[in-house]
This record gives sequence, C-alpha cells and structure tokens, in this order.
Amino acid sequence: MRPVRFVALGDSLTEGVGDPVGDGWRGWAALLAGGLAEDPVEFTNLAVSGAQTREVLELQTPAGLELQPDIASVVIGVNDTLRCTFDIHAVAERLDKVYAAFTGQGATLLTACLPDPGSMLGLPGSLARPLARRQRAVNRVVHALSDRYSAVHLHAAEADWITDRAMWSADRLHPGEQGHRQLALRFHALLARADRATGPAPSPEPEFPVPTTSASLLWLATAGTAWVARRCTDLLPQLLRLAADEMRHRARGTSARLDMRAAAAVSAALAAVSVVEQPDVA
Repeated sequence: MRPVRFVALGDSLTEGVGDPVGDGWRGWAALLAGGLAEDPVEFTNLAVSGAQTREVLELQTPAGLELQPDIASVVIGVNDTLRCTFDIHAVAERLDKVYAAFTGQGATLLTACLPDPGSMLGLPGSLARPLARRQRAVNRVVHALSDRYSAVHLHAAEADWITDRAMWSADRLHPGEQGHRQLALRFHALLARADRATGPAPSPEPEFPVPTTSASLLWLATAGTAWVARRCTDLLPQLLRLAADEMRHRARGTSARLDMRAAAAVSAALAAVSVVEQPDVA
C-alpha cells in the first residue's frame, strides 16, 4: 500500500511565510502533513509566494495532478485582490477548473476563506473597504465552489483569528509560527472528522521563540518594505481610484450600490461557471 500523498497549492501563506525553519519556510501545510497518517506521508509543496489563481491553474495544477495526490489543498485568492487586473469572473472560472481537476482524480480537496488584507494592515477605511469587498467576493466564490466539490473547507476569516495578534507575523499579513500551527490544527480536526486524517494532531505549542521586536522591525524595513513596494507599483494607482470612488459614494449616501454591484458580479461569475463544461487540466 502506497503512502498518503498530500500536495499543497497556493501562495506565500501555504509556502509557509512567517514560519521560518533554517534557511527556508515550513508553514501550516508541512505541519499538517505529519498528522495525515500514522505512516510517513509524501508531501509536496508547490505554493509560491505572490502566486495568483492564474499561476495555480496554469503551473501548479498540472504539476500537482502528475503526483496523483490523495489530498490536495488549494488556498489562494488574496494576491488576486491586490492586483489592478482583479476580475471575480476569472477567479471563479480558474478555481472551478482547479477544484474539478483534483476532485476528478479522486483527491480530497482542502480549501479556506481568508481575511482581507486591508483590515489586517490596518489601512484607513476608504482604502480598506475596496479590498475587503474584493476579498468577500473571493470568499463567496470559494464557499460556493467548495460546497459544489464537497471540499473540506476551513473558515479562516473568523473574527477570533483576525484579532489575535499573537497569531500573526511582523508584516500582519502572514501567520507566525503559532498561526500556522493553528491553521494546521483546524484543518486536521476537519479531516479527522471526515476520516481523512489518522495521524496525531500537530502540536499547538511553538517550537521556536517569537521574533524580537527589533528583529520584526528589521524585517519590515528590509524584506517587508520590498514586498509592499512590489505590490504598490501595480495596485496603488487603482486603489487610490477605488478609494476616491468609495468616498464619493459615502458622501452621497450610496455606498450600498458598491456592495450590490460586487454581489451581482459574484452571482454572475458563479452562474457562468455552473454551466461551463470543464476541460481536462493535465
């Protein structure tokens, strides 16, 4: 009998950013892998920092399908919301294809909804609200498609997760070690209830000391600043336009129109993928 195969797809969250081990990252998926079975698990992490749904569909999914996993995690979407090219129709279409491809092979699919980056960064309301609206749209799509494909779905956008500062790294966008352990624990509990995890649950206790304040500030001043700069080059001009639009609607008392417009776009996106015959992704 071959060992359980677990393949993780996604972006920096699944890559493990915020949970450093040696010269690299570990993260929730690696922590979860050890508890999927009593015997050793074949774990492959295909997640790449900065990835969007397009990269997951076009690059990570073909590589993941070749491994014929028993369990496949697909946690993605935040980077899509941080781009001027954000299109909820495209996000829904890509995720639908990815989910269909892995479940079509018989894999158990793991998904998660995530908090919006604007609230995590503590941005002003006029800047945070457009990002929150985008992330809610992505989460609605993930919820609906997770249900369609009977995925093991983790509600990771809950208030207690967002507000517990101890769970997050210095950049406030990625979990620290404790946060990654909590994600692994929550996924493990869901999988155990579905009889898909038979190994021991990951330990909730951190293995390494929490980074000092000076170390966190140094990270923000170096790698963190570069991370923000790369995204601002693409997003900032549009985000400023979105913020201006937000303020105009608030001044007129018509902010509800923005929410209605976003909800209508999600409904249309889901309606479109529900009638599209899925092509083979290989």
